[in-house]
Amino acid sequence: MRLWVVIPAYDEERSIGATLRRLAEQTDTGFALVVVDNASTDATAEVVREFAEGHPALDVRIVHEPEKGTGAAADTGIRHAIRAGATHIARTDADCLPHRGWIAAVKRAFGDGLEMVSGPLRPRTDEFALRFWERRLLPAVVEAAALFGRFRPGNRDPLYLGPYVMMPGCNVAITAGLYERAGGFPRTRIEDVHEDRALVNRVRRLTAAYGLRADVVVYGSVRRLRAFGLVRTLGWYADHRYRPAVVDIR
Repeated sequence: MRLWVVIPAYDEERSIGATLRRLAEQTDTGFALVVVDNASTDATAEVVREFAEGHPALDVRIVHEPEKGTGAAADTGIRHAIRAGATHIARTDADCLPHRGWIAAVKRAFGDGLEMVSGPLRPRTDEFALRFWERRLLPAVVEAAALFGRFRPGNRDPLYLGPYVMMPGCNVAITAGLYERAGGFPRTRIEDVHEDRALVNRVRRLTAAYGLRADVVVYGSVRRLRAFGLVRTLGWYADHRYRPAVVDIR
């Protein structure tokens, strides 16, 4: 198995260092890493280069995608990895902290026959001094979005080979073969299409070998939740019924 990790990044100079350090601390470091600089206007690329220089044992690359959008950036990174020989790809985001056993858990899921896997998204506790209810809020939002997804008309089609499951783009892994057969992430902006949902539904037309694993854990930023509030965050994930003036919260 040749596993690559892809991280799309836009103006993440303040966050991506922690993400990269967490990947360097994985219990299984048998992977290569590509960061996609998505037309950043800050020092994101410089932070990545400095990290790569300081961690020569880890294969770290940076590519550039001028077309802004999480879908476009993620697709560029994954296709770069496949061309470089990746057989399996995992994606996280530049404001997330994968659990230290994340890589090992992803590999176990693939070894058990899954072609696409995701797992819990839990709140980071190092960004802000979270109150007790805030620690509970991000999982609740994810659960609400997953419940909405099960009943969303676009996720219900007799041609689907398996049930809808929510697989957030910051915590998803897929085989190279299935990614190419499915057509990959749509090359879109996050404010236009939830590219992770679109990929899940493309996969559901091809196979039922996908699922969630409790040990595939990523800790996500709560900055969007803090900026939007609970109701607006739910509206954002429910087909962008809430569309803020500023999408890229920093």
